[in-house]
Amino acid sequence: MPSRKFADGEVVRGRWPGSSLYYEVEILSHDSTSQLYTVKYKDGTELELKENDIKPLTSFRQRKGGSTSSSPSRRRGSRSRSRSRSPGRPPKSARRSASASHQADIKEARREVEVKLTPLILKPFGNSISRYNGEPEHIERNDAPHKNTQEKFSLSQESSYIATQYSLRPRREEVKLKEIDSKEEKYVAKELAVRTFEVTPIRAKDLEFGGVPALYELWETRVFGVYLLWFLIQVLFYLLPIGKVVEGTPLIDGRRLKYRLNGFYAFILTSAVIGTSLFQGVEFHYVYSHFLQFALAATVFCVVLSVYLYMRSLKAPRNDLSPASSGNAVYDFFIGRELNPRIGTFDLKYFCELRPGLIGWVVINLVMLLAEMKIQDRAVPSLAMILVNSFQLLYVVDALWNEEALLTTMDIIHDGFGFMLAFGDLVWVPFIYSFQAFYLVSHPNEVSWPMASLIIVLKLCGYVIFRGANSQKNAFRKNPSDPKLAHLKTIHTSTGKNLLVSGWWGFVRHPNYLGDLIMALAWSLPCGFNHILPYFYIIYFTMLLVHREARDEYHCKKKYGVAWEKYCQRVPYRIFPYIY
Repeated sequence: MPSRKFADGEVVRGRWPGSSLYYEVEILSHDSTSQLYTVKYKDGTELELKENDIKPLTSFRQRKGGSTSSSPSRRRGSRSRSRSRSPGRPPKSARRSASASHQADIKEARREVEVKLTPLILKPFGNSISRYNGEPEHIERNDAPHKNTQEKFSLSQESSYIATQYSLRPRREEVKLKEIDSKEEKYVAKELAVRTFEVTPIRAKDLEFGGVPALYELWETRVFGVYLLWFLIQVLFYLLPIGKVVEGTPLIDGRRLKYRLNGFYAFILTSAVIGTSLFQGVEFHYVYSHFLQFALAATVFCVVLSVYLYMRSLKAPRNDLSPASSGNAVYDFFIGRELNPRIGTFDLKYFCELRPGLIGWVVINLVMLLAEMKIQDRAVPSLAMILVNSFQLLYVVDALWNEEALLTTMDIIHDGFGFMLAFGDLVWVPFIYSFQAFYLVSHPNEVSWPMASLIIVLKLCGYVIFRGANSQKNAFRKNPSDPKLAHLKTIHTSTGKNLLVSGWWGFVRHPNYLGDLIMALAWSLPCGFNHILPYFYIIYFTMLLVHREARDEYHCKKKYGVAWEKYCQRVPYRIFPYIY
């Protein structure tokens, strides 16, 4: 490998690309691979030059007045003191021959060295954080003058830029250069256009929420592989022989399926894996930067799963079908045809209800918390992000701790497992419910401690209502004669079952929905009111609750008849009284 001729910090003369003029420059660095020197001109411009375009200061002879051609201003000064030529006359070397000069200029342009521009860092409006190569970079205010001196280059205008922008040529030569044959000029421009300019890519404009990538960018096989790995890890945790085994509610034929309750253990094991990965330096920012790709991967997976579920349901016995199935292929594909599809003892619906999506929601929230710290250069997460993560973590841990309560829900005892539940469990829950945390990454919102205290109180009120109502309902469905429930009042029905008309269920119809809605509001408030995205979940959830409440009212009225009318008289209050 050839030796290096000039040292860092050495002041030499460098030829300006496209010309025969040399100016005083400082050597900044040397690339041993490309054998290019990075130099800095007096005006702050940084370029890369070949070694034969750099000469030591001693190689230039002093003029009579003791001045050299170190800068355009000094050249103008020397011309003003000389009577032999006017300020507008070119140097002797330029007066030899106009055509010869033009041909020399063209040859110089064709031999032009490759230029590496100093990366420009664009500063987004209203934010002190800029993006460079997708990473945050902070610009100090005292660096602004230096940044302003950096030149902005345009590849499409390179030829005109070389000729006129810095006025490096004498004025007469500039005029003559414009008279070059247009055919030659186009050739030079074409030569310049195809040269390899090593410009580091920059993000010209920061888009809201990362923008929407092109369709071909949404699919990444690697992302799909990571999602499959996540799903299989949760399957492995589900199959571990830990946790107690319980029986579900009776089926149409009187059978009771058995379920292993180890969701909370799966959450602990997942937390250990995530914690170990963070300790080992695994970069979870990849999930944030590929958020839409992961959502698409999950969607594709749930479509494939739904097709499998529908095809296998065609061979299922009648007693295994869901009460909601209709015989219509499109409807059954969506709502689910088989009630409890199983592969051996592995219950697909029960597994998807709590494992990949619900635990994945917590992991995505953690990813957003880490992304906020990285992008906003925070030592600790914001109070708003802490509130959102804490509230939603409590919601998930509560569901996993009270896993047995899931066995008495409509999803398990009534709805089949089709695209609706698969999409809701695997896509909607982890990627839509995490909107609040996703929003705070790029839209910081400072929450005061008094406001945070009020939000926490609101969250706790919603949680008390939600957990109290669900626990009461689950305990009553499992064992109506439980001595702990003896104080509750009931209405007997013709089906042999009783309806609760006291406790939480005597306060309002579907009090669990009310608690759910209050909690959803509490974990959206830390995001502020500058955008509707954090409240999208509340809008959706309200519509879902309206549908569920109307559905429950219809089924209960049909099932319990007169007893339901008595219940409605005893408990007249509804969450959405004027919707239906």
